[in-house]
Amino acid sequence: MTRYNAREVEPKWQARWNEARAFEARPDPSRPKYYVLEMFPYPSGRIHVGHTRNYVMGDVVARYKRARGFNVLHPMGFDAFGLPAENAAIERGLHPDAWTRENMAVMRAQMEPLGLSIDWTRELATCDAEYYGQQQALFIDMLAAGLVARKASVVNWDPVDQTVLANEQVIDGKGWRTGAPVERRELTQWFFRISDMAEELLDAIDGLEQWPEKVRTMQRNWIGRSRGLQFTFETRGAPAGHEALEVYTTRPDTLMGASFAAISPDHPLARALEKDNPEIAAFCAECRRMGTSEEELEKAEKKGLDTGITVVHPLDPDWHLPVWIANFVLMDYGTGAIFAVPAHDQRDLDFARKYGLPVIDCYTAVNDDTRVTDTAFVPPKTEAVRFVNTHTGEGVMDANEAIDRAIAHAEEKGYGRGVTKYRLRDWGISRQRYWGCPIPVVHCEECGVVPERKANLPVRLPEDVELTGSGNPLERHPTWARTTCPKCGEPARRETDTMDTFVDSSWYFARFTAPRADTPTDPEAAAYWMNVDQYIGGVEHAILHLLYSRFFARAMIRTGHLPETAAEPFNALFTQGMLTHETYATRDAAGREVWHLPEEVSRTEAGATLLASGAPVEIGPPIKMSKSKKNVIAPEDIIEQFGADTARWFVMSDSPPERDVEWTAAGVEGAWRFLQRVWRLAGEAELAAHGTPAPDCGPAALALRKATHKAIDGVTADIEGFAFNKAVARLYEFANAIQRTAGEGPDLAFARREAFEAMARLMNPMVPHFAEELWARLGHETMLVDTAWPEADAALARDDTILLPIQVNGKKRGELEVARDAGKDAIEKMALDEPNVVRFLEGRAPKKVIVVPGRIVNVVV
Repeated sequence: MTRYNAREVEPKWQARWNEARAFEARPDPSRPKYYVLEMFPYPSGRIHVGHTRNYVMGDVVARYKRARGFNVLHPMGFDAFGLPAENAAIERGLHPDAWTRENMAVMRAQMEPLGLSIDWTRELATCDAEYYGQQQALFIDMLAAGLVARKASVVNWDPVDQTVLANEQVIDGKGWRTGAPVERRELTQWFFRISDMAEELLDAIDGLEQWPEKVRTMQRNWIGRSRGLQFTFETRGAPAGHEALEVYTTRPDTLMGASFAAISPDHPLARALEKDNPEIAAFCAECRRMGTSEEELEKAEKKGLDTGITVVHPLDPDWHLPVWIANFVLMDYGTGAIFAVPAHDQRDLDFARKYGLPVIDCYTAVNDDTRVTDTAFVPPKTEAVRFVNTHTGEGVMDANEAIDRAIAHAEEKGYGRGVTKYRLRDWGISRQRYWGCPIPVVHCEECGVVPERKANLPVRLPEDVELTGSGNPLERHPTWARTTCPKCGEPARRETDTMDTFVDSSWYFARFTAPRADTPTDPEAAAYWMNVDQYIGGVEHAILHLLYSRFFARAMIRTGHLPETAAEPFNALFTQGMLTHETYATRDAAGREVWHLPEEVSRTEAGATLLASGAPVEIGPPIKMSKSKKNVIAPEDIIEQFGADTARWFVMSDSPPERDVEWTAAGVEGAWRFLQRVWRLAGEAELAAHGTPAPDCGPAALALRKATHKAIDGVTADIEGFAFNKAVARLYEFANAIQRTAGEGPDLAFARREAFEAMARLMNPMVPHFAEELWARLGHETMLVDTAWPEADAALARDDTILLPIQVNGKKRGELEVARDAGKDAIEKMALDEPNVVRFLEGRAPKKVIVVPGRIVNVVV
């Protein structure tokens, strides 16, 4: 009996699929379409098996839907621009394009042996001029539609790299690459006006029913709708032009607890004061050396400076509050100015205690009048509290009611108005780097800022650049920025900022519908393929990438590049878990950890050592596979030893796909043994000829047929429900049922052929090479990739008997196997005869027996 040989089989079927162009997607109105997409990778180097889990999940869906009769689009590309490529090129003395394309070639070479049903003819890379030229056309259209703005903004500035940093690139107040203290600097930047769509984006989340609830919650929180009061303080002692200080608050019910007012170091009043006051100038400069993220400001020590200015409380002209400049107030949220209520905000309380400012309680717990000391009292807005200091009436109420009263009072008295605001800020896309999509505008002394003509697109990046890691290489290029104004023809200068790489990944799903079109999309292709029916990727992209993509879809509708139905581009979203592996480390002379690859380590019962030196190795717990920790397994290593299908089977088998799964050698070997077992069973079985009519079946054959149709029914439901691990477990059970079936005869030969044909078709999404080979071994000349999904016979898939739990006085005391169609009287009699029930009755007659058909039997004693 020959063993299944993956080394020979897998390349053979990949060649057959390629020859047949099996996965090239073309519009076909005769079939329903299905668009499945995995978040495309960044080409930073080699992939590991952790990456493959994402791609295999998408492939299982794509192959399954194809078998169900759908016309499937399953593309792949590379998110290829970005700062890491530029920095890697600097370190290696390469051009970013060369480094990026070398990595793309390596990654594609790693992906292809996995047998993914990808339409590689649609491959795209965001660094291709063909792609970013159409992105520039989109920008020009969005600019004309009023979706783009150019304005001053406070940004994170790395003084060494001479570039803007995103919040996530600021670590402990320092640039992630240089380690230099980051400064807050005001620069003129390009923005997408995503905040204009805040309400629409927020309201539409409720309709994303096939998205994980945690992702929808994260999006809601990021957009952050709040209703509050906007009003103006009159100032005393402020410079001319600053006679009023506008404030927005979500807690107007706490106005009577105001202790001080605070402004951002970037507030116009602070900037006016620092011109003539060295102390204020020094303090503001210190604050600007912090990052701009809310998280960082929350963690930082609270610092402030009293300006000497006061404001008049709107409810009492004799009540003046001091105005402080505070390092925790953000200019780009609300108005850049707040009134502080220390009793009910921990940040304000820490500040007040530090600087000896009053703490005034507005409310207490309903049954506890204890006043605030060192911990602010901040109950949920829906929890009733006892207001002890409020301008709208004291008493017990929740904050929402009190807020409504306060807004109504302000509007009635004319000192403020109710306003709905959003946490969501406009999307700043300017980056002072080379390796990104050039922003297609020019700066003309006569005409101002002018968009490039579409006929001149793409605005290509120059190849001859000097990459030093400091500043913007496009600024230093001797000729690239020199151009002529598209409007007047006079000399002008190109915009040297490039786009944030989030832009590149915010519309690629639409470009895949027609990746070679000479416009951003082809309307006919977009109308046919959109929306993405199933999107798969990591939960780390739950906020920004998905939010920006939702914005872009709406922007593309407004500019005529997508149909109205594509406003929410992803019908269903699945966020997969990570593949984990233990770590291996030794220590250098300074005691620092030195990480090692799994293949560099020998494991025995006595512990772990390095193969090269025998040095002892510290074994760490399983964590997400990471190149930096070297706890990675290369897919080609597994393919070489066991075959791609073994790797595919394992990553689908051990855990629900939304959870993490630990990679183990034992698990992989178990997957390999199962494939060999199915192959052996098929070789040993007596099988009827293909197409033999079903004979009358004896008990053994009938039992196997029932197992076959139960497997079809169950695996179908499991794949539809993204329960791939359950589908795998069901196929293990199915193989056991085949192995248990004993005997010979035409009925068993028929039942076994039916079983193995079903096994091949059910395994096909997970292990396509193995399934194709098994299908061919069963005598089929057509490829399994073109074969329909099996349909379960409902009568055979249904159990003749069912198990009913029996409860006595509410506690389970046994189970009862009964015929599915058994009547209540028969079930009641059988339940009362069950030994455990008899024991608990102790000779007493039951008061009542309740039979819920198909569910449970309750005996009340």
